[in-house]
Amino acid sequence: MEKITETIKQTNGYYFHYIPTKKYKTVTVVVKLKAPLEKKTITKRALLPYVLRQGTKRYPTKQEFQLKLDELYGASISLDGAKKGENHIISLRLEIANQKFLQDNPPILIQGLNLLHDVLFDPNSDDNQFAPSVFNREKETLKQKILALKDDKMSYANMRLIDEMCKGEAYQLHVHGYMDELETITSKSLYAYYQQMIREDRMDVYIQGDLPLNRMEEIVTSIFELTPSASRNQNHQEASRSIVEKSPKQVIETDQIQQAKLHIGYRTNVTFDQPEYYALHVFNGIFGGFPSSKLFKNVREKNSLAYYAASRLESHKGLLLVFSGIAPKDFEKARDIIKNQMTAMKQGDFTSHQIEEAKAQITNQLLETLDHPQGTIEFLYQQILADKRINPIDFIERIKQVTKEEVVAVSKKLQEDTTYLLTSEKGDSHE
Repeated sequence: MEKITETIKQTNGYYFHYIPTKKYKTVTVVVKLKAPLEKKTITKRALLPYVLRQGTKRYPTKQEFQLKLDELYGASISLDGAKKGENHIISLRLEIANQKFLQDNPPILIQGLNLLHDVLFDPNSDDNQFAPSVFNREKETLKQKILALKDDKMSYANMRLIDEMCKGEAYQLHVHGYMDELETITSKSLYAYYQQMIREDRMDVYIQGDLPLNRMEEIVTSIFELTPSASRNQNHQEASRSIVEKSPKQVIETDQIQQAKLHIGYRTNVTFDQPEYYALHVFNGIFGGFPSSKLFKNVREKNSLAYYAASRLESHKGLLLVFSGIAPKDFEKARDIIKNQMTAMKQGDFTSHQIEEAKAQITNQLLETLDHPQGTIEFLYQQILADKRINPIDFIERIKQVTKEEVVAVSKKLQEDTTYLLTSEKGDSHE
């Protein structure tokens, strides 16, 4: 793979990241705004991307905004929010053609960056509030999104697992916010919080493409400028580690469903910034990360107990989450087989072939991620969140060097925390 290099400079109140590559004929710009996960702000932060992406003062309607993007040779701008560990991240992304490959070399990058700037710094607002018609419409859109979460039973079960597992921790907070708080937000109160976000969030600006560093730094810093703030770059939220119940707990809830959702949460006691993380990554690959994993083979294929069975890591919080869809009558059997696979991992009951297969799959997955400009930036931003620097090539090498002993050792750090079952009304007898 092509070596990925990154230049980082602190300038104009934010961090500028430059990633040169000749791989793409496009330029990718990503702006990341980071703040601690907090109950008092999460619903406002959930709503802001909906409102901001509707237009700017210069292009106040969705139609005018899209027309401008079309003029920029089909450029695209997107916004969303996510939680990573106990931080909340708002991301703005611009994908635009590299003008050096266009006839007459039109200055579309500067226009695209100005449009991205206006989305963030000059939104459709007046008199210290967002345009009421836009605000009201997007507030309703988020309301419907929150209501629809109950209909996606897998997502709902995962949300309830985190509710139970992380009570009292910031990570418990729902990334889409809360209905009762949404009802109280006004156009003016959201705008006031938006101004606070611009003042206080840590901001990282990434630009990736076949472009000279000096020119890119000059363009970006001429367009993006923040007021220096003492709190802006000090808002890193350390994930609270290892708040473990004295004994694992089980929560069973019922709904009108045919396929039950069995989710189990474990504390890994290892996060992205720690040396054991590479072994944990391989552990997850063997345990439940891929279709060749123990969960898939033993729960789904061998015993025909699950429609799906898999696991994933939350690398900044230190969690391993297991997901499975089962027939309600198979709860105990499926739960026990999943837990048996964890016991097998702790006892070293896996082969060298499984280790090498997991390493190869992790490597391929990472190479696939890095083959996409957005994926590269996301990987590099993980390092900002973890305050740990490692080149992607070195990351892959560390994965390849993981031994069986290291996988067993890291597996013994895992602690079962919460089992959550969402089952049919008849499933009450399990309690």
